[in-house]
Amino acid sequence: MSDFIYLASQSPRRRQLLEQLGVRHELLLPDADEDAEAIEAVFSGEAPAAYVQRVTQLKLDAALARLKRRGLPAAPVLCSDTTVALGRTIYGKPADAADARRMLAELAGHSHRVLTAVAIGTPRRRLQALSSSRVTFTALSRPQISAYVAGGEPRGKAGAYAVQGRAAAFISHISGSYSGIMGLPMHETAQLLQAFGFKI
Repeated sequence: MSDFIYLASQSPRRRQLLEQLGVRHELLLPDADEDAEAIEAVFSGEAPAAYVQRVTQLKLDAALARLKRRGLPAAPVLCSDTTVALGRTIYGKPADAADARRMLAELAGHSHRVLTAVAIGTPRRRLQALSSSRVTFTALSRPQISAYVAGGEPRGKAGAYAVQGRAAAFISHISGSYSGIMGLPMHETAQLLQAFGFKI
């Protein structure tokens, strides 16, 4: 049994959350020629929960192939993906500032779901869990949205916001997993790690 895991994520928030669980980990980041963004393409008519789970499995496939290609010591690999959904509409990472403003205008004044799938696997075994939370945004004015986007926080964030950042001022209610909304649900992740023999 391994005494560490590989974290296949570029997110500093996921790294920080994993550190909270006290599990030793090494980063397993994509090679320069890997098209990590292509993995996140949405299929036509795909339901948000099916989408986030499929993308997480694809990330795990890519990470396990990367591990083998680099000839690194064997250890379980952890992958995660987060998406924001309003009804069946999936909100990924905004393409630019205008896209971020559009997303936030559509989410303002409504409750949406934040779905985070997490998977841990080796070439022979894999387990996955799904965390679903609800976030309610207050009504937002156009100047509020523009000022938030101008600060740069929405870049690279599903739904164009960071719950742990300035967007917290827009959130009137949360139901579910705060860490799941951040990008790595602690409860589900701990259960998966325990199933792989790690002491939490």
